[in-house]
Amino acid sequence: SFSVCTAMTSKRRNNGRSKKGRGHTCAVRCSNCARCVPKDKAVKRFLVRNIVEQAAQRDVREASVYQDYQLPKLYMKQQYCVSCAIHAHVVRVRNTQIRKNRDPPPAA
Repeated sequence: SFSVCTAMTSKRRNNGRSKKGRGHTCAVRCSNCARCVPKDKAVKRFLVRNIVEQAAQRDVREASVYQDYQLPKLYMKQQYCVSCAIHAHVVRVRNTQIRKNRDPPPAA
């Protein structure tokens, strides 16, 4: 009996996570569905929003006693599981050629 052991093909170079020799990473909860996701696999986005929405911002500024009062912002770190990130268009599905592209993203 002759058997050849070949490595299984890998869809991604990093297997969908950024662990690299750690063995285990702690789990975080998805911001959308509360699923447990490994911290290195979760899709992380930093959300900066105004506490007061755009429509009410002028009313608050006019009612304020201070002339140059800067309204505070809301800073939230969102962590999504892969399925929620794709569903909410946070990340897109890319074809094989684009997935292999290792160039840094363009400076915005």
